[in-house]
Amino acid sequence: MTKFDHKVNLPKIFGDNNLAILPITRGDYVISQFSAYQEFVPPLEEFHTVRVPAHIQSLMPKYLVSEAIALNCANACGILNDFLEDDDLVSTVSGRMSSGSFEFSIDAGVGQQVLTVNNSQIEIDAAYEGINYLSLFEAKRDISDDFLIRQLYYPYRVWSKRVTKAVKPVFLVFSNGVFYLYQYEFTSPNNYNSLRLVKQKNYIISPEISLNDIQNILQNVPICEEPALAFPQANSMPRIINLMELLYERPMTRQDITSEYSFDVRQTNYYTDAGRYLGFIEKNNNDGFIYFFLSGLGRFVMDLSHKERQMAIISAVLKHRPFNETLKVYLRCGETPDANTIVQIMKTSNLYRIEADSTYFRRSSTILGWINWILGLVEEC
Repeated sequence: MTKFDHKVNLPKIFGDNNLAILPITRGDYVISQFSAYQEFVPPLEEFHTVRVPAHIQSLMPKYLVSEAIALNCANACGILNDFLEDDDLVSTVSGRMSSGSFEFSIDAGVGQQVLTVNNSQIEIDAAYEGINYLSLFEAKRDISDDFLIRQLYYPYRVWSKRVTKAVKPVFLVFSNGVFYLYQYEFTSPNNYNSLRLVKQKNYIISPEISLNDIQNILQNVPICEEPALAFPQANSMPRIINLMELLYERPMTRQDITSEYSFDVRQTNYYTDAGRYLGFIEKNNNDGFIYFFLSGLGRFVMDLSHKERQMAIISAVLKHRPFNETLKVYLRCGETPDANTIVQIMKTSNLYRIEADSTYFRRSSTILGWINWILGLVEEC
């Protein structure tokens, strides 16, 4: 009832009155006007390529179905050593623990407010201790716009009292073989709202895709008839794939998706419609609730190996003429096509119920977003 991992999840009365909620004991909470959430900065465009060690078979991206497994994979691939800049890392603690007692201040609407946490249950996904640091991890499988600061702050306060070495709070977001890592610090340890980003890096398990692989698909994939569905307005292919990962576990309602992703309902509609356009997601009505679930094709794709999954998604995109023709122009000219060029391709592609030029131009950003994702998979030699 009080688990609101993203700001958009808060009840309407909280949003209308700029309220947030925090636990201070196992059964007590404080409600006040303060900022409980931190927005993620947009991740850097640079990705560092890593590989799963050849002798490890159980940590391929298709098997990363939990935070713990993803952290094990990041460690095995050398991601944690590189990002944490520490040696002899050992996984130490995870799960629930008692906080003991500590005081902290929050920046309330009328000034500082002091709170005391006393024996509240705190969860931590993992801790890795090296020679110089204890690094505390919060890990998530969903790509969202913000997170609850408490998920980093409470463990940080507890372990800062228990060890003498510096404590690093780290947030890890992972999806489809990509790891986004954010290291933070609390510049004033007693102040909940003193969080500052120290660094951010991205790592990707190499899909081992070449430009020739892309060009072979581009030339040989059969062009399909455009479906009787709204043309996508969902620029982020990683978010579409991340949604497929979550639907692989269970069907979800529109509200489930909205809550999981820190989406509003309109964004949920855009991304589920994009998955339906590609043939990966279906929906049905059950007892008045609309449920979204993976189609047979979607489930087949998610069961593929890492490289084959990317190739199947690329094929599903490029069988649609607007994307196919735009990528051909991109490769032929050696530069990003402008919006006017993309719109002209769209207007000759028999798209479903697009009439206004303004709609064409808005939807053209999806084409460019997906094409850039495809080309971003190519491993440089």
